[in-house]
Amino acid sequence: MKIVLKLIAFVVVMLSISACSEEQAEVAVPQPVALSEEAVGHYCNMTVLEHTGPKAQIFLANNPHPIWFSQVRDAIAYIRSPEELSEAVVVYVNDMGKAKNWDFPEEDTWIDASHAWFVIGSRKTGGMGTPEVIPFGTEAVANAFADENGGTVVQLAEIPDAYVLGPTGLDDDPANLITGAIQ
Repeated sequence: MKIVLKLIAFVVVMLSISACSEEQAEVAVPQPVALSEEAVGHYCNMTVLEHTGPKAQIFLANNPHPIWFSQVRDAIAYIRSPEELSEAVVVYVNDMGKAKNWDFPEEDTWIDASHAWFVIGSRKTGGMGTPEVIPFGTEAVANAFADENGGTVVQLAEIPDAYVLGPTGLDDDPANLITGAIQ
């Protein structure tokens, strides 16, 4: 009987320890990191600072360093791609309504993508010169941008997979696009 009680006590202690460590892992959401010369775009392998417009950084589980993206569209493609198996803890994007400089958004403009409003299908392109998913901190500012530049205002879950995972530039009329790439 004593062995059974000791075994039950041991199991209870181990479950308690396990539950505590799981709760701590869920609470630790990293803060956005300042962009630097060392930030290299995940897909393009180019220095992120060489590209204009909104950018993104993704923190993966068990990795203290962000993965950088020269365009927000690419970051959303990353989290939607079935080939990318790592769990994203948080995705940060530049709030372009708060940015004073469209080409190079300031460090205090990072916001959690899950709380952002996005404009898709506008005439304004991203840093790689392709269609962009342009993030804003408020719906009102996103609507004002869409009124001026065209496009549709959506939240993260409403962005169509085809918009971020599909091909770009095949049917676009270059005369109507406003490029964000440094020439």
